[in-house]
Amino acid sequence: MRKGWDYKKLGECFPYIKNGANIKQIKDAKGYPITRIETLSGGLFNRDRMGYADIFDINRFQDYILEDGDLLMSHINSKAYIGRTVEYNSMNDEIIIHGMNLLRIKSNRNIILSPFFQFYTNSWHFKRNIARIRKDAVNQSSFAIADLKRIPIPVPSLAEQQSIVSELDKINELISLKKAQLSDLDTLAQSIFYEMFGDPIENEKGWEVKKLGSLCETSSGGTPSKTHSEYYEGGTIPWLRSGEVSQGFIYETEMFITEAGLNNSSAKFFPPDTVVVAMYGATVGQVGVIKKEMTTNQAICGIFPNKYFYPTFLFYFLMGMKPVYLKDAAGGAQPNISQGIIKNTQVYLPPLSLQQSFARKVEAIEQQKTQITATIKDLKTLLASRMQYWFD
Repeated sequence: MRKGWDYKKLGECFPYIKNGANIKQIKDAKGYPITRIETLSGGLFNRDRMGYADIFDINRFQDYILEDGDLLMSHINSKAYIGRTVEYNSMNDEIIIHGMNLLRIKSNRNIILSPFFQFYTNSWHFKRNIARIRKDAVNQSSFAIADLKRIPIPVPSLAEQQSIVSELDKINELISLKKAQLSDLDTLAQSIFYEMFGDPIENEKGWEVKKLGSLCETSSGGTPSKTHSEYYEGGTIPWLRSGEVSQGFIYETEMFITEAGLNNSSAKFFPPDTVVVAMYGATVGQVGVIKKEMTTNQAICGIFPNKYFYPTFLFYFLMGMKPVYLKDAAGGAQPNISQGIIKNTQVYLPPLSLQQSFARKVEAIEQQKTQITATIKDLKTLLASRMQYWFD
């Protein structure tokens, strides 16, 4: 921590700390949006991850309407995310209700700036202090407001706070810009696909159509028993989970299994250029292409390389089929599609020469994305370094 900085109790800097309105949120409801834990996913204020409860009369919730500059802190969550804090910046006169399980925090602006404190909450010092007041249960952790108020926090001068915020904001803005460039390149690749081949669902170009299962071999993977640590500890075999499929072109996995795990489960090796489709849960319908040999869990359907399709073409075709897969998904809390649904997908058959031409265009785009991704990594390293300089 920087020398010469003052320290105050968090409660002195933030005289207003309250939980939200106790409102039972309803699936498919409408009305005024309500914050929930998921609203802070990724350390951002996600307007697309609100709850609803058919509230159309805001009068009785006037005390819970968010105001520009409010901080929202997760005080009931998993260990990894408890204490996550995000600043709310209002847009277009919107009205958002502060819901349960997120603390709404207002600063004394003569002492501390909300953006400065938000950056500080990502520091090791703050996370250590949260860990000290945290009470752990089976599925989640929590802390009391009274304990939070007693945490000491650094308070440099307002001018220095603003300087730090400006520096860190600039790095974050560059990261956001580069991520936007990645998104634009993804949109470009999709646009090229639709221009060359048409809509996968409509097939307005009139390509010959056949069932995918009549042309391609498919298989699912498997999950070694979690009760056997020897199936995972020291593992060197890449093991892909369905949550990682959305990477698109997949070179690495987060987890690995051992030979024993492979031999004592239905996990199997999928060859490079296997197109993979997530079949269960929140990622159902996501599509990727593995670029090196790896295994997968049972929630993934692999479509093996074949003579009818370039994997890049099939990847973008199946991406276009995601709305159909989501419609076909069933299972309530865990929506799912089966290998049967994937094998019955009607897939069109453009000439291989045209598929190859498309694959080359996408390869050039992917090279640009690789360069941008490397820049993002460097910027994140710089951000972490500056955060450590100021706060650790």
